[in-house]
Amino acid sequence: QVQLVESGGGLVQAGGSLRLSCAASGVPFSRYAVGWFRQAPGKEREFVAAISWSASSTNFADSVKGRFTISRDNAKDTVYLQMNSLKPEDTAVYYCASKIYYSYGYYDTPRSIVEYDYWGQGTQVTVSS
Repeated sequence: QVQLVESGGGLVQAGGSLRLSCAASGVPFSRYAVGWFRQAPGKEREFVAAISWSASSTNFADSVKGRFTISRDNAKDTVYLQMNSLKPEDTAVYYCASKIYYSYGYYDTPRSIVEYDYWGQGTQVTVSS
């Protein structure tokens, strides 16, 4: 079983940057695609970004394209979400999630919540105006 722990959230002014980390334990991380999602108060959880298990493909929500990047270090079983030019509307709890691939999926970057097998507890990101 995979356990995911997010870190790196906090309070930042608009225009600032944060780097979130998603650390995995339990099983080797290298065959897992990883996604980041966020949920603001009163809103549904939404897709933010994803990276394939091979790190060959990434996918971003339109709202964060050009501002956020996603990367992974399989040697450290960690995925990162670098968030730049933050806006107040980025305020939310950010969750990472993983989906295992036993075969294929080299370029897969799932965007749907239901495709993911394991979830972290979330980390709060607050962007002040």
